Amino acid sequence: MARWALDWLTARPIAHRGLHHAAAGVIENTPAAVGEAVAAGYGIEVDLQISADGEAMVHHDDVLGRLTEGQGRLDRITAAELKRVPFRGSDARMITLGELCDLVGGRVPILPELKSRFDSDPRLPLRVATVMFGYRGPVAPMSFDPMQLQVLRQKAPTLPRGIVAAKYRPHPYWDQMPPWLRHRMGSLLPALACRPQFVAYAFDNLPALAPFLARRLFRLPLLTWVVRTPLARQRAQRFADQVIFEDFRP
Repeated sequence: MARWALDWLTARPIAHRGLHHAAAGVIENTPAAVGEAVAAGYGIEVDLQISADGEAMVHHDDVLGRLTEGQGRLDRITAAELKRVPFRGSDARMITLGELCDLVGGRVPILPELKSRFDSDPRLPLRVATVMFGYRGPVAPMSFDPMQLQVLRQKAPTLPRGIVAAKYRPHPYWDQMPPWLRHRMGSLLPALACRPQFVAYAFDNLPALAPFLARRLFRLPLLTWVVRTPLARQRAQRFADQVIFEDFRP
């Protein structure tokens, strides 16, 4: 896919987990956060987890409890049960990827990040490919897990896909990665097999050689996350094509 075909990906700032503001009861990855981002004209980054019955759920954590009532792994709870779990301090409920698409309706770009346990489970990218088949709005799934992107490449070859990366540091999520991926993640080398069409690289790690080469040599659009202040945005614009932001409005 030519770089120009993804101009929409970098045309506007992207709200990290939607335009959320917990103090006002607008919780990340909920319909309210999505609606606020759409109303402001921002692109939307959200997180996806797989449910026990193979549904793509819009939620960051792979377990309940940080933002919600209840406990337990999402991949051991059905979609219907997850949709009944209340968020603390809000009347919001968890939604599916399909419901997210209905809510956005093609008005702004969606960047769903496919979460993973790095265990070669293909259910989430397969479900994303199925749901996205009928969606006509701008959407570009991305993931830290090259295997997830490889499944997307096979099942939905026309769907833009991106690699999410950072230089490794001890982190509960990254420590689930096999060592070969964990310690080479920042180099972008593990991503080559899945042929990403854009890169989302950690802002705290910029500038860095790998994203520089991806952007300049391979002409891949470069997003950077998470940018949290106007000053940080100014710096990010020196190294990347667009920001994934939170805690302020660019």
